[in-house]
Amino acid sequence: MRGAGWYTAPFALGVALLLVIPALTTFYYGFTDHTGLGDPRFNGVANFRRMGSDPFFHASLRASLIFAAIAVPLRLFVATGMGLLLAAPRRLGRWYRAAVYVPTVVPDIVLALTFLWVFNPLYGPMNGMLGALGLPTPAWLGTTWGARGAIVIMMLFPVGEAFLVVLAARRSLDPSVYAAAAVDGASPWQTLRYITLPQLAPLLLLLAARDVILTLQVNFVPAYVLTDGGPGNATLFLPIYIFDQAFEFLGFGYGAALTLVLMVITMGFIALPLLVIRRWGFLRR
Repeated sequence: MRGAGWYTAPFALGVALLLVIPALTTFYYGFTDHTGLGDPRFNGVANFRRMGSDPFFHASLRASLIFAAIAVPLRLFVATGMGLLLAAPRRLGRWYRAAVYVPTVVPDIVLALTFLWVFNPLYGPMNGMLGALGLPTPAWLGTTWGARGAIVIMMLFPVGEAFLVVLAARRSLDPSVYAAAAVDGASPWQTLRYITLPQLAPLLLLLAARDVILTLQVNFVPAYVLTDGGPGNATLFLPIYIFDQAFEFLGFGYGAALTLVLMVITMGFIALPLLVIRRWGFLRR
């Protein structure tokens, strides 16, 4: 164990420096009026009281929840569908799997700039394709739901991590169960509904909890690059509002308080799938 401690020491040090200490510092600053320049002064719960009458906080919270409600199920559906579809051996299967995973390793800023071009209303390929099909060509980033839809579509591509988890889980299922179902004349839909999905249910719930974290906290880059919170605060997600308050308006203390609220909201959302898993008995020893 002593030798193992030396191997884990760099990881423990990294967790302390990059997670624990910043989290404790954020908690402290959340109860101060710190501007990021002078010495912070303790102001109790004034920052949290301010949120009650802050219309931009309400707008950013609403935008974040709407985005999560749309993006999380769609991302999970795409990752699960691709994982199940490509689990069976097929010709060129490794290339298809690589194509699904590649967008995940592309830097967020590169992906955002790519989709900024894709959704350009004048020369973007999205409207070019819609126009060629005789369909309406909306100003994607200039309307409320168009901007939300554009960011959701972009977020449907970097799902490689969840895709690999579903792929590995599907391949680990007992093939004899599927052979017995085939002998009994089960259709592909019946096999999916009564065999595959029930066995993958706890894993899918855990992936949903993980995706809530990603959707609520890692949507800064796409929203900042594509819309900068607009139009009409439709994509003013909480991470963007926190950034604006802390680094543009010198409200470092208020930004820290907003961060704490975001953490609490995220913990509440991820607790629900975990409670469901425990209720069903998947985590019982």
